[in-house]
Amino acid sequence: MNYLSVENIAKSYGSRKLFSQISFGLAEGEKAALVARNGSGKTTLLNILAGKETPDQGNVTFRKSIRVEFLAQDPDLDPEATVIAAALAAENPMSKALIAYELALENMEDSEGYQNAFDQMEHLKAWDFEGQVKTVLGKLGLHDVKQKIASLSGGQQKRVALARILISKPDLLILDEPTNHLDLDMIEWLETYLGQKGMTLLMVTHDRYFLETICDTILEMDQGNLYRHPGNYSDFLERVAERQEVESTNVDKARNLMRKELEWIRRQPKARGTKSKARIDAFQDIKKEASKDLKEDQLKLNIKMTRLGSKIIELHKLKKAYGDKLLLEGFNYVFKKGEKIGIAGANGSGKSTLLRMITGLEEPSGGKIIIGDTVQFGFYTQQGLKVPDDKRVIDVVKDIAEYIPREGKGGDLSASQLLERFLFDGDKQYTHFAKLSGGERRRLYLCTVLMANPNFLILDEPTNDLDILTLNVLEDFLQEFPGCVLVVTHDRYFMDKICDHLFAFEKEASIKDFPGNYTEYRQFKQKEEAERKLRNESMVKASALKPKKSEKKSKLTYAEKLEFEALEAEIEALEEQRKSLSKELELGGSEAQVVMDLSKQLEDLQTNLEAKEMRWLELSEWMEA
Repeated sequence: MNYLSVENIAKSYGSRKLFSQISFGLAEGEKAALVARNGSGKTTLLNILAGKETPDQGNVTFRKSIRVEFLAQDPDLDPEATVIAAALAAENPMSKALIAYELALENMEDSEGYQNAFDQMEHLKAWDFEGQVKTVLGKLGLHDVKQKIASLSGGQQKRVALARILISKPDLLILDEPTNHLDLDMIEWLETYLGQKGMTLLMVTHDRYFLETICDTILEMDQGNLYRHPGNYSDFLERVAERQEVESTNVDKARNLMRKELEWIRRQPKARGTKSKARIDAFQDIKKEASKDLKEDQLKLNIKMTRLGSKIIELHKLKKAYGDKLLLEGFNYVFKKGEKIGIAGANGSGKSTLLRMITGLEEPSGGKIIIGDTVQFGFYTQQGLKVPDDKRVIDVVKDIAEYIPREGKGGDLSASQLLERFLFDGDKQYTHFAKLSGGERRRLYLCTVLMANPNFLILDEPTNDLDILTLNVLEDFLQEFPGCVLVVTHDRYFMDKICDHLFAFEKEASIKDFPGNYTEYRQFKQKEEAERKLRNESMVKASALKPKKSEKKSKLTYAEKLEFEALEAEIEALEEQRKSLSKELELGGSEAQVVMDLSKQLEDLQTNLEAKEMRWLELSEWMEA
């Protein structure tokens, strides 16, 4: 059953053509992602589907019986509404009943009103729905449901809009960057939620794990054309590589043919017959094919880095609190050359605050931060560039420097040359800031940060709104960057590719320095949680196996006394082994196999230890008899 049909739509803004003759369909149960470079019209296409913009030509048709919900990058919510009211704004009887019930709870003196609201909830069997609503809001970190929308940050408002869409359970979801402003736990929950069988969705996202795990179709927009790729992100990459190889072969053939045709056309007299004219027209087509530039745009970032000395940054007993809320306490770390560290943790745990303290924009509540004399920060913040809308792209760069030194031979880069390396070429350099897409603004901001020749890069959510091409090149640059990198990101793929280890914000204001990437850290935490459950289960079993007073022996045999004494020494030795293994696991490097082997050893040792503790407990009970 087809839910959506798009036929030959086109969109231009003045002389700038975004796309033309775009056609595709979306079937029931299909999960498709739209992939394209920044500025190519992804958000515009979604706005056309949502009815917020009209195409210059073509048609968009939805199946009449279905309900469609759209998540915009900047949702429009009633600022005076509460979180719960905004989340339940979709038109359905259960939402209305739940809103009435929540209001009745605040006005319990109106017993009749409360009873009517209660009866309506009973009539609609809406109690399960209430549980689902609270689960979705809780998973998205929206715990204060009576808070006004006006008091929320932009990220929190987008989470409310996302919650509203998920709660309303539409037939088709259209999502523009749904993972922006979510922390890693929220993203993993959303990934599971959207992956449910039967759910139909079309989304724009740069989250490559999302594309890999959820999607069964990738729609690629490239140079105004649309290509449909069945399968997930891996399948998409394979098909793009195959297409580019074929196109490259075709271009080579066309170039060889063009050389022959060029020789022929130069020999012809000025007055040509019909046959000659037809051949000239064919030559123009061949020339067009042969003139294709198949080289991928490359964001070359060979900007010179300021020398970094041996003393970099030292954190000593660092503490930060806002009133009664303690974010971190007693954190110590000495940065080493070339380290690339990711920061993971829930929203509001203090990740961005740590970056601001290190860069001197915020004071710690305790402890001290020592910065080496040669450290030069490049700080990429979530707030982005703050420049007038009517300022041109090239002027933004020239205000910082006309020329930028770079590595190797070839002299300094001019502002224009630097912009070309950031994929701003030709007329794009003279575009006003207001006309740039979100991703283009981010790319320009990245350009201005790197212009200062930093040797310590601090990146706070650098992946927001960047297209996959820019992300790939930025990742390659960061992997080769000889200085230090400290990055906060919700992009798991980006963090796995870049980071040597993590600062993980955990409970009780503690930061764990984990030797590995994000995926390895999650595996470690899952293993740790499994071991905790196993210990709890063993304690319950041990308690159940305690001999009852009527079953107690009058005394231990001689062999049992020897066993009892030996067990104490064995348990003590096993405890030492466990501590040693746990420490080794923390310092075991970033290789997944090493971490898994150490975890298995720890699991086996824990099982052995628990068995001996149970036996010791049993013998001690008999000793007391």
